[in-house]
Amino acid sequence: MGGPGDPPAGTPEGAPGGGDDEYRSVVFDESFVRAARLQEFSAQERLGDHTRAVRRRPGPHRSLSRQLVVLAVLIAVAFGTAIYMGVRHPNQPSAAKRPEPLRMTVIPLAPAGRVPGSTSVADLYARSPAAQLRTGAAGINLPAVRRTSHFSDSQVMAALVTAKDYLVTSSLAPAVLTGGSARSVRILLDPHQLAQFDRSFAHPAADGRHAATGWLVRFDPARTALADERVRTEGTLRVEEAGKNALEVTSDHTFVYALRPVGKAADGGRAEASLFTVRRELRFRFDRDDLRMHRAELVTSVTQAGPLACGGESANHLRPLLAGQKAKAAGPAGTDPYATGGATALCGSLAASAQPSLSPS
Repeated sequence: MGGPGDPPAGTPEGAPGGGDDEYRSVVFDESFVRAARLQEFSAQERLGDHTRAVRRRPGPHRSLSRQLVVLAVLIAVAFGTAIYMGVRHPNQPSAAKRPEPLRMTVIPLAPAGRVPGSTSVADLYARSPAAQLRTGAAGINLPAVRRTSHFSDSQVMAALVTAKDYLVTSSLAPAVLTGGSARSVRILLDPHQLAQFDRSFAHPAADGRHAATGWLVRFDPARTALADERVRTEGTLRVEEAGKNALEVTSDHTFVYALRPVGKAADGGRAEASLFTVRRELRFRFDRDDLRMHRAELVTSVTQAGPLACGGESANHLRPLLAGQKAKAAGPAGTDPYATGGATALCGSLAASAQPSLSPS
């Protein structure tokens, strides 16, 4: 009889401990069976004559590759959306508006009599309306800075500072006033206006578009010199929005210069000086790029200057009437209403109250 642990029918044939060990090499242990993957065939697969005994399942690496591709596509879409939203920022203009050409007017003011003169510049200023004006850039004061609906305090301040810098450079700098390089004024302008600016100096014309004196104040260096570099100044600056994408600054300033004839600087101090008054009304426009780059678009420029002769050429340089000189009786240059592309010739009369009241010598 068999032992207590043996099967009732004895050890099966081919099992360990049995009489036949020829199949021992193909017997699978428990760990091999647990590790095996079972795959049940479908009915279609079981009916096929040439169906493979085992169907391969897709490995985990294929699923991972598909996930990586989907993730890469999502990242690309998100990045593209961010760039698009940045370019189409609601506070930015959808398309940059090209600045308009500067519209300028230069109006000579002719004196009624001879131009008052004195060997003492201080005496000239003291006996004129310029006595209460400040000297140089101190006369160009910035107003209180307040944010607007679409621009911050710092952006409003940037517009005002740039406008002041333009006024100082184009109206007070001795090198510019005496006909020197205008580069310091040029670099403060929007790049789209540089072609007009350059043409105004290369080919100045009294056409309302290309007068050098519409951009800045400068005197004919062959005839006029500064008797004093300390220019008297007074005026105002005003800022406001021009839509949600631009600021505008309007300036209105009076500049008073002490001048003398060229070549008489060392004539024993006997050369008489005279005063020359310029009123400049400028309108600046700033988009967001201009504010960031410290530059401006000059929209309009109106200059009234005297004492000047009405018929004189004022597009390239201002040619003041100096001490003792008198304007001719001729009026402004003729205007042809049939001609196109030109500007109307204008001329005004310089009031006696605008000049120094000197006692006759």
